Amino acid sequence: MQDPLSALAPVSAQADSAASAPSQKSVDKVAHENNKLHKRLCRQVGQAIGDFNMIEDGDKVMVCLSGGKDSYALLDILMTLRERAPINFEIVAVNLDQKQPNFPDHILPAYLDKLGVAYHIENQDTYSIVKRLIPEGKTTCSLCSRLRRGILYRVATELGATKVALGHHRDDIMETFFLNMFFGGKLKSMPAKLQSDDGKQIVIRPLAYVKEADLSRYAEVKQFPIIPCDLCGSQENLQRKQIKGMLRDWEKKFPGRVENIFSSLSTVAPSHLMDRNLFRFTELKASGIADPNGDIAFDDDPCSTPATMASIIPLRSVD
Repeated sequence: MQDPLSALAPVSAQADSAASAPSQKSVDKVAHENNKLHKRLCRQVGQAIGDFNMIEDGDKVMVCLSGGKDSYALLDILMTLRERAPINFEIVAVNLDQKQPNFPDHILPAYLDKLGVAYHIENQDTYSIVKRLIPEGKTTCSLCSRLRRGILYRVATELGATKVALGHHRDDIMETFFLNMFFGGKLKSMPAKLQSDDGKQIVIRPLAYVKEADLSRYAEVKQFPIIPCDLCGSQENLQRKQIKGMLRDWEKKFPGRVENIFSSLSTVAPSHLMDRNLFRFTELKASGIADPNGDIAFDDDPCSTPATMASIIPLRSVD
């Protein structure tokens, strides 16, 4: 005689499986959120391209592909926008194999072959150079970056690329801004568009408006074959890590602060700073004509409401 419990086991297993399986409603919700994310990324990249005139008709855009989430997303979104754009431009993906130990050199070619995108793998042993020149225990990222940049500019010229696209995002730009301010004494960040060191290409950052958190989620959705960036054994820049933590803390404690900081990078008043190369303070004279952009910076307190300001400084009639 069959054990009653064993007879019920298949039914119980099916019930557990059904309970653990996501409902159609939850599947649809996830698909909807993923679609919204893709649309948002395309919109933000498209806006950055338009705002800074990054890509023009007939351009050949060299997308620098490192194997990290940011450059994967950049390539993916640019390929999407190329199909929709009212202009024609080419895309060529380029990876620099720096001969780091254990670098999986088969991953990117396989991925790019599957995409059907034109690509070039540049093989240069910069790892040995960096290890020879940088003392043990010191951060190698700075020299590595300079060597990589020079090689990529050369490759861009050889490929006939008119634009070099890098995968830096909004968080990178803000972190660089504070790094330069705190440790370099400069108001300087990563521009969305600039001329290359050798003057032969225009470097663009189409992800300039995109949050890193969105790129992380997008990488999970698309299941990009991520290649770790620490194969060389170098530690992440500790100063950048501190800045990243500071911004993350601000975002939690003061919602909107980071958005305002990023917005301020696009709204600069040189006359209200102290750079004599940007504004000719020495030539400034009283013109006798009211200037709507004069010293209102001292009157317009963004932290105070008009009512609060009135209570602090009562309005008085002028005789």
